[in-house]
Amino acid sequence: MKKNFWIDILVITVTVFLIQSCNSKQNLPNSKQTLPNGRQANHAEITSASSENKKPVAVKNIDLQTLLKPTNEFVIASLPVIVPGESDISIPVKAYGTIEADTRATGNISARVSGRIEKLYLRYRFQNVKAGQKVMEIYSPEILTAEENLLFLLKRDAANLSFISAAKQKLLLLGMSAAELNEVIQTGKPLYSISVYSNYSGHVMNNGMNENVMNSSVTETQELPLKEGMYVTKGQTLFMIMNHMKTWVALQIFPEDQSVVKKGDAVNITPESDTASIIKGKIDFIEPFFRSDSRTLTARVYFENKNMLTLGSQVYAKIFTGSRKGFWLPQSSVLALGMKNIVFLKSKGGFMAHQVSTGMRTENKVQIISGLNPSDTVAANAQYLVDSQSFIKTSNEK
Repeated sequence: MKKNFWIDILVITVTVFLIQSCNSKQNLPNSKQTLPNGRQANHAEITSASSENKKPVAVKNIDLQTLLKPTNEFVIASLPVIVPGESDISIPVKAYGTIEADTRATGNISARVSGRIEKLYLRYRFQNVKAGQKVMEIYSPEILTAEENLLFLLKRDAANLSFISAAKQKLLLLGMSAAELNEVIQTGKPLYSISVYSNYSGHVMNNGMNENVMNSSVTETQELPLKEGMYVTKGQTLFMIMNHMKTWVALQIFPEDQSVVKKGDAVNITPESDTASIIKGKIDFIEPFFRSDSRTLTARVYFENKNMLTLGSQVYAKIFTGSRKGFWLPQSSVLALGMKNIVFLKSKGGFMAHQVSTGMRTENKVQIISGLNPSDTVAANAQYLVDSQSFIKTSNEK
């Protein structure tokens, strides 16, 4: 009796299991799909999303080998493509720089004789000076002796015109002015100090005593080291006068642009202090060396500083280098990965990351030097194919 009971329970359990199995098979969809190679794949459809928050797009007719490619080399997607086009493109080069004093407009006031400073009229850096302005009075034993020799000739040997003329000329060469010379002759008395005048208009930059005239870090008005009562020697530079109306813009040219920027190129310069005004000029000189701690070449643009722009102030410039012939792609097609530039080359079923060599760049174009054939097609916008730039491995990378 007990044996028959357990047999009945076993039969009922097996029957229920078989019924549930049949029902589950009937509810399953037909998930098998024949691939082009004849193998069966359990995928109802293969989907690809080009970017986050977008609905998946069905990609059909993709073989298994394509699906098995590394995800950091190959992207399955359907996007607009473009081919590199050969054309002449105008290349405006962007550059930044500063306004500097034109050292060609620098004038030095030097001592013609040794002596002592009796009166000083220039005392501070950046003090304004005009041509013909008296800058100091100096006592010189040499000039005093020359004056006495002239007075002696006028009193004792007035007929010796050649000697008298030579004595006058000597005083003029030593720095005495014509008015002071006439005063000595008329009064018959020597002057114990003579005046020193500036031959230049501008601002006092320094007094030549081992100071760096181009030191733009000096932001305060400094008192000059020269003082009344100090002695100076013949030939010593007393003052350096800089004409701030004569200036140049020093533009920094980056390595990728150095091959296209040349002397004579037209330039539009916009000062940061007056963005509404544009200074038009041309590249007048390219310094044949790198300035200290820099790997940019400096191009000079000379201009008249009519608006008295501050030396050391920043400017933005656009240099018009003319047109260049080459193969070009939109900026959006080229993705910069540190030292590498890649494009997404169109391949069967998707896009493959491919390294290229680039040249000049404009605001919306990139020159392709190598890595692509004219018939190659690439993604029009490379950004759509990546979420992070760090994972990409190019197909031509060794």
